[in-house]
Amino acid sequence: MSDLVRWAAFSCAVVPLVLVLCGASAVGAAGTAVGLATVTCACRALLRQSERTAARLSPDEIAPHRGRHSRTGTGAHRGGRRSEGRTPEE
Repeated sequence: MSDLVRWAAFSCAVVPLVLVLCGASAVGAAGTAVGLATVTCACRALLRQSERTAARLSPDEIAPHRGRHSRTGTGAHRGGRRSEGRTPEE
């Protein structure tokens, strides 16, 4: 995560500089820097919270990934509406 934070801080510094060099006002560039810093801080907080939650969960509480087309049970969510004992040919 530290690399991510470094890149975010780098972009918060470089983007306003590029805006000023391209002719944007200094006030607009400063506003952009503040907005980027706010989004960066919010994302960092969410990442830290998700890492803490993942570390707190035991492996038994995490459901295994079954893949895109994996189904639970036999015949679950298969076919249309059918009454018991009827076949599609009836």
